[in-house]
Amino acid sequence: MPNLAAAVARLGTESAFEVLARAKQLEQQGKPIINLGIGQPDFQTPEHVVEAAVKALRDGHHGYTPANGILELREAVAEDLELRHRVSVDPGQVVVVPGGKVTMFFAVLMFGEAGAEILYPNPGFPIYESVINFSGATAVPISLSEDKGFAFSAEAVLDSITPRTRLIIINSPANPTGGVTPRDEVERLVEGLSAHPQVAILSDEIYSQMLYDGREHVSLLQYPEIRDRVIMLDGWSKTYAMTGWRLGFAVWPAGLADLATRLAINCHSCVNAAAQYAGLAALRGPQDAVAEMMAAFDVRRRAIHGALNGIPGMSCVEPAGAFYAFPNISGTGVPAKTLEVELLEEAGVATIAGTSFGRFGEGYLRLSYANSLENIRLALERIRHHLESRQSGAA
Repeated sequence: MPNLAAAVARLGTESAFEVLARAKQLEQQGKPIINLGIGQPDFQTPEHVVEAAVKALRDGHHGYTPANGILELREAVAEDLELRHRVSVDPGQVVVVPGGKVTMFFAVLMFGEAGAEILYPNPGFPIYESVINFSGATAVPISLSEDKGFAFSAEAVLDSITPRTRLIIINSPANPTGGVTPRDEVERLVEGLSAHPQVAILSDEIYSQMLYDGREHVSLLQYPEIRDRVIMLDGWSKTYAMTGWRLGFAVWPAGLADLATRLAINCHSCVNAAAQYAGLAALRGPQDAVAEMMAAFDVRRRAIHGALNGIPGMSCVEPAGAFYAFPNISGTGVPAKTLEVELLEEAGVATIAGTSFGRFGEGYLRLSYANSLENIRLALERIRHHLESRQSGAA
């Protein structure tokens, strides 16, 4: 075996893909599986978006594009952000990349090294911690608590900053919890950050259009006092059901946009042209499909929340955003990973253990309600039956 760099051993993974692979294996064996594990909309990409990509290919857009994305797409991103967040964005600060993870990697690579500290939400998207560890920096978890609806606490974030802190990662609406941080908490964080001008912030806002019950999304781009150190991550995957297109973007501080573009040149050259024209059509075309998808998610959200709270040993705060429920399973007495495996192998329901999202995820499961209402109801009946059978067997 060749000698590998030590950093490779520090890379983690995203368990949702491992569970998906195992679920596919079981399906090939003839076992009926309901997948509440993978975090992607079960809707098709809107037809006009698909057609825009087909047209781009037929029109000969087969070559390289600028590394930071075609200008028209970056201008459309800026227009969209002004419409949704009431902020002015220079298209020159927009960098289009193949999915949100690239922005995470670039931001951590810019600030992470031995001796540095990077704060991240826990339970949170597992790639945050993985990439921080890979960079050699120390990953400092910010605990998200159920009693706050899994919103981050500005006080907890600010209290965790030390002279070694280089970067803070926040995520609202959040994966895996569905938590949404209210404006007053965001503003307390912004105010407190004035005492730490050396600290950059990566604001993961990929679920910014997935909110319920009239909640508002609060973008860190709205605060001019920190704009010169905010990296705002967003994209098309969730909002437009475009996960497989691999298309995301970030708004970088003026001093970092060129460096992000240089990293793009070194990493992937550019995003494929057809996907960029699809993204342009998504932003500038009709938004009916987005509204229809969110209406369906809301119905499913209410159904899964109610059903989870009716299963003995489980309780669940109501998800405020995204398309995830994060029930507390401590009442079952079963460790999260054990229950994940049992539900998949024995009950035919794919879920993700809370520990896949960090050590503070023990005692929880993540369930994606990006599946049909019928499948969600059937899955929860299978979960109920499994737990009842387990309990009666133990007795």
